Amino acid sequence: MTQPALPREELRGLFLFEHLSDSQLDWIEQHAVLEEFKADTVVIREGDPATCFYVLLGGALRMTREVAGAEVEMKRSDQRGSYCGATQFLAYQDSEATYGASIHAVSDLTFLTLPAAEFSVQFRQWFPMAAHLLEGMYLGWRNADALVSSRRRLVALGELSAGLMHELNNPAAAAVRATAALRERVGGMRHKLAILAKKDIDPDLLELLLDVQERLVKQVGDAPKLTAMQQSDREDEIGDWLDEHGIDQGWDLASIFVAAGLTTENLDHVLESVGEGLLDGAIRWLAYALETEMLMGEIEDSTARVSALVGAAKQYSQMDRAPHQFIDVHEGLDSTLVMMSGKLGDGVRVVKEYDRSIDRIPAYAAELNQVWTNIIDNAVGAMGGHGTLTLRTWQVGKQVRVEIGDTGPGIPEEVRQRIFEPFFTTKGVGEGTGLGLDISWRIVVERHSGDIKVTSEPGDTRFEVCLPVEEQASL
Repeated sequence: MTQPALPREELRGLFLFEHLSDSQLDWIEQHAVLEEFKADTVVIREGDPATCFYVLLGGALRMTREVAGAEVEMKRSDQRGSYCGATQFLAYQDSEATYGASIHAVSDLTFLTLPAAEFSVQFRQWFPMAAHLLEGMYLGWRNADALVSSRRRLVALGELSAGLMHELNNPAAAAVRATAALRERVGGMRHKLAILAKKDIDPDLLELLLDVQERLVKQVGDAPKLTAMQQSDREDEIGDWLDEHGIDQGWDLASIFVAAGLTTENLDHVLESVGEGLLDGAIRWLAYALETEMLMGEIEDSTARVSALVGAAKQYSQMDRAPHQFIDVHEGLDSTLVMMSGKLGDGVRVVKEYDRSIDRIPAYAAELNQVWTNIIDNAVGAMGGHGTLTLRTWQVGKQVRVEIGDTGPGIPEEVRQRIFEPFFTTKGVGEGTGLGLDISWRIVVERHSGDIKVTSEPGDTRFEVCLPVEEQASL
């Protein structure tokens, strides 16, 4: 609905126009129109051509932007004289300029609207120096913001990549070392076998020796975990046994036999099988065989770890997976921990209290991984890199609960009431955007019809995420 513009006296009552001259107010009065909008309607949409500058005369509005596919509310206002729409009209030099946010009517609204293109030309004539300064400030801010945002994304990606590369390097290096040692041991094993063959061993005796070898090699995988004291005592026992039977450098062999889970009883059986004459060669051959088996186990463990890390990275990014699927929340939590291992470091102890019996949930897995990343990152930052991070899961009826707790200093009550607000942050300039928890809230609440809440006191801060186990209509 269009009505005549406000008279000069009423225009001067708006804080934007109170210091304009009479002639300038006359121009406003001639070019402005009044527009009314009903509650719950969209006044302007983000991305539409920016054609009008809006000044609020009555009612309440809310401003939103789309962030990561979700609508983020930036501001609400019912202040008379508030402005929105083509607010950067000084920088608009072509017809392709678009609105940077959407405006929604919370109640019935009345706006004074001005054509952006004409207002831009007139403003430059009224305030030429101010126009140049404002345009420079806006363009400088926009370019700097784009650069800083890009830098922040690269830093975040770099931190995740550095942690993953560190985790990959350890098992890869272990596999390389074990492979080099294995090559040497296999060569020694061939040498010992040749020596045994030269002694014209009875074929039945050789077959018996091979049977003993196979039986002892199979014990390697079931070797018990020993304490340092138990390890030392058992090495002493085997070393003494080897010395008693004339085996040189028995101490070097003893550590291999103990690591493989052998005892003096096993060596007694070897002696009974081959006799004193062949004992030295048989013992050394068995040592090579056992060490070879342990090295192959180390290589297998290392490569399995590499494969697991690659799998965790794929799970975190949801590569080659449907966006929406039924998932086990533990997989996302674990993959997030792997990706953030570099930031966790040695100072953060991770405690997992998982209930593996909980139901799978319908979810956008990659988006939930972003939620876990944001909360864990904040927790580690709050603890200063030292403390206990606790991840707990359980189920209540038709809801799965995920709790992430830390032992940091806690969140003050006045801050706790605002942590889910967009652009609110307690971090220093350049350290945070204030969007992490806001985006997390919207992913949980709007995308998954769940809930997210926080309780906090010094030494015990907990974020609890509640997610439904059944498909919701809003998904």
